[in-house]
Amino acid sequence: MSIILSLETATTNCSVALSKHGQTIALKEDARNGYSHAEKLHVFINEVLKEANVKRSDIDAVAVSKGPGSYTGLRIGVSAAKGLCFALDKPLISLPTLEVLAQQVSIEEGVIIPMLDARRMEVYSAIFDAKYNQTRDTQAQILDESSFSEFLKQGNVYFIGSGVEKTKEIIEYPNAVFIENKLPSANEMGALAYDKHKISDTEDVAYFEPYYLKDFVAIKPKS
Repeated sequence: MSIILSLETATTNCSVALSKHGQTIALKEDARNGYSHAEKLHVFINEVLKEANVKRSDIDAVAVSKGPGSYTGLRIGVSAAKGLCFALDKPLISLPTLEVLAQQVSIEEGVIIPMLDARRMEVYSAIFDAKYNQTRDTQAQILDESSFSEFLKQGNVYFIGSGVEKTKEIIEYPNAVFIENKLPSANEMGALAYDKHKISDTEDVAYFEPYYLKDFVAIKPKS
């Protein structure tokens, strides 16, 4: 048996799922605007465990979305995951946020580009083929009219995530498919985490840190 608790907090979606053998058996999330992670994450953890009638001690591993994404959101999710692993003596599994997001797109051919909104015209993005093999590293990039043109000229490109809104205002290609109003969810984490759990691909709980991609910059309030 493999029961995995998954936490996704990289964006405004506070999402918790419980999976068994890679299949989601309970899901609780709040994707409304504004970050509710600090208030709702542990509530959602308790609710999915109760719904599935699973005790904390019955969990085999904890999976967490590691980024990129919101600095604060990632800190909250990773801190919660590490705390659970310490308390329960369970392994920690980390999953790239953009890989989790890409799983929401099911295609037979073409390219999947999951993207998260960053500052101004910047997005965090990665590129996957139809079989979810990552073909380009995760990057922070400034969008312009020529962004992703080499892929758009070859066939359909499926854009998904919070970066879609700004992208569709700039990129005008008939092959561009914009999947709107989608955020990373713990619902897609179970299968990925299960594959890692089977081969013991886990993190060092003491030293694991989120993948921010860019350094956090604190802005001083105006006096």
